[in-house]
Amino acid sequence: MSKTWQVQEAKAKFSEFLAASVEEGPQIVTKPGVEIAVLVDINEWRRLQPKRGRTLKELLLAPEARTDELVPPRQPFPMRQIPDFD
Repeated sequence: MSKTWQVQEAKAKFSEFLAASVEEGPQIVTKPGVEIAVLVDINEWRRLQPKRGRTLKELLLAPEARTDELVPPRQPFPMRQIPDFD
């Protein structure tokens, strides 16, 4: 269960704050009653990060189609203004 810490308390007891994030899980920081940040264990942080693009070897050996990752996304063309011939 996450504990909530006020900024001043987290600063004053940083070692305890840090230990709690490793041992108990994410710790929420508040500033005047508003949640503003979360301190998490590095392993949890890495798990939550989106996986970066695959290596070329992983891409070529993948069982699924690979064309979507090889073709860059298209940029939308700006719409031209239609002249008003009144």
